[in-house]
Amino acid sequence: MSLAVFLATGTGLVSATPAAATPAPDPTTPLYESTDLAVSGQGAHTYRIPALETLPDGTLVAAYDRRNDSASDLPGNVDVMVRRSTDDGRTWSPPEAVADYDGGAGAGDPSLIVDRWTGRLFLFHMYGPRGIGFGNAGMGNDHRSTSILHTDYHYSDDGGRSWRARRLTRDLKDPKWLGIFASSGTGIQLSSGRLLQQYVLRKADASMWAASAYSDDHGKTWRLGTPVGPQMDENKTVELADGRIMLNSRTGSTTRRLVAYSRDGGLTYSTPVPDDELVDPVNNASILRYDPDAPPGLPRAHWLLFSNTASTSARRNLTVRLSCDDGRSWPVSRVVTPGPAAYSTLTRLKDGTFGLLYESGPYRKITFARFNDAWLGAPCPAG
Repeated sequence: MSLAVFLATGTGLVSATPAAATPAPDPTTPLYESTDLAVSGQGAHTYRIPALETLPDGTLVAAYDRRNDSASDLPGNVDVMVRRSTDDGRTWSPPEAVADYDGGAGAGDPSLIVDRWTGRLFLFHMYGPRGIGFGNAGMGNDHRSTSILHTDYHYSDDGGRSWRARRLTRDLKDPKWLGIFASSGTGIQLSSGRLLQQYVLRKADASMWAASAYSDDHGKTWRLGTPVGPQMDENKTVELADGRIMLNSRTGSTTRRLVAYSRDGGLTYSTPVPDDELVDPVNNASILRYDPDAPPGLPRAHWLLFSNTASTSARRNLTVRLSCDDGRSWPVSRVVTPGPAAYSTLTRLKDGTFGLLYESGPYRKITFARFNDAWLGAPCPAG
């Protein structure tokens, strides 16, 4: 088993030397540009599961699965790849493998969080010993077990250039549970400094639950909050202007997203209820505070962005939505692509534009898109 970071070869992708900083775009002119970070069939069978984060210096870090032999989830020969951009996603460094295991083991489903107080970058992912995935993972939480799915992460203190590994299985998994994995995409840091990474877990009765892993000491220790469910699945959180945490989850029980709220920083959540405006075909999605630095008294403090495949029947029609009222309504929407698409994740760039990393085709490419307010056509109240 190798945990060393190495340069991936044979991907068939053209990489570019990071360009010099460019002037901030004119916010009144619509901006939309895109580039492909990985193309299935070039260097691996399939690339899936995008994750994206913006570092304090503006560097973008993207992560995704390299599924070497098939399109399937774990178990299998799956590695976690990373690319970096220092010019708002116009060019990217060559892909590097952060988690690449031998002997039939695999890693997958990445999620990124940056601690803006320390600069440390966390890359959460699951580790499956040979033959083990979420569907057949057993009970227990021994770090040496080869019959359970492990909750691992890598961390970087140099902006994603080098990484070290850590296992959290004993810290997060109740030994009576079956599978557990980090919900892919992006975690969040609260205004208090608390770090939140969402998880999905399966209890002994096979019911599905969501829970927030949290750290109040910049990642030295992690604990899992009270699971909320059942009938949950991959989920995301966002901190609202009043300090509440909104949880937004996919589910197999309805064609609407499920929403719950926490008043204690992600330790517990209210009973999930469907959001009738957010149709969903059982897919991963993304939710983001439009401007986390906006003072609570300003209207823009209550703006949220959301992306998913807005369809009740198929993973297609990838759409970005805007809420002006903390997610109570979603009056603005713009279709990114009407065709096949799947998982997506959003980030706010340092210049105020937004990045969207998503599966297009739906599993033919990992594509990065950058857009601004003018492209979205946001009519929320000014301020």
